[in-house]
Amino acid sequence: MTVHVLMPVFNRLAMTQSMLGCLRDQRTDEPLALIVIDDGSTDGTSESLRAQADVTVLQGDGSLWWGGAINLGLQHVLERAMANDWVLFVNNDTRIEPGFVQGLLDIARLHAPAAVGSAIRDLLEPHQLLSIGPHVDAWYFQVGDVFDSLEQREEATHEVVPVNALSGRGVLYPVAALRAVGGMRPRWLPHYLADYELAVRVRAAGWRLLVCPSVSVQSREDYGNAYRGATLRERLFSVRSPSYLPALIRFWWVASNGWEKFTLPWRLVVFALFPRLRKKS
Repeated sequence: MTVHVLMPVFNRLAMTQSMLGCLRDQRTDEPLALIVIDDGSTDGTSESLRAQADVTVLQGDGSLWWGGAINLGLQHVLERAMANDWVLFVNNDTRIEPGFVQGLLDIARLHAPAAVGSAIRDLLEPHQLLSIGPHVDAWYFQVGDVFDSLEQREEATHEVVPVNALSGRGVLYPVAALRAVGGMRPRWLPHYLADYELAVRVRAAGWRLLVCPSVSVQSREDYGNAYRGATLRERLFSVRSPSYLPALIRFWWVASNGWEKFTLPWRLVVFALFPRLRKKS
């Protein structure tokens, strides 16, 4: 069995090298296959990576974004992977400890069938817990964090927590789960919400979505999408925007149950006209 590691990158070669070092330091009972998807870097990333014998480089032209890069990686992996292999998504702007991958594997095996994501901790000491995982409320079109509802928080670091979706910053999927749902949907979700939407479909197909706060990636506290378009058009139709309309429509449709799907157009209009109605008591 193999853990196929997919890491999309665009420039930031030093970060990529650092994360590759973290991956090479992993202590696991299954081998890692390192695959970097370079989406048109101009800082020498591709040349540097191709000189590293243990790294497979897949080349993009700058138009892939995160969802397209992961999709390209999955096409490569799923053509070659065995049925009981694994796929791990990681980002190059994070750090992981040597037991990270083994921790995900142990949880996935113990709670099978399951996909297992990572909590997020501050990159700076003392590595404060920042996020556990998404809580999705499709009725109100809201995504919160399970971390905010835990009473014990740091005291519950060894408990496995079910979540509604999984972040692509460090998530382990069984190959069987990704084959069952057909991979990514980069046409609708080229970047923002692509990781959550995939996880929602995996959950609907019968796999648990789990996070254990003791298995975490380290990231800067300002992780996430900070882009805000200057115009309404940019906010709704820029791929970089968290309000990118095609992604929002696709995600909330997939995340909704039957009644929520039926009422979705009306709720979109009502909440757009009366946004305060989305604030639950």
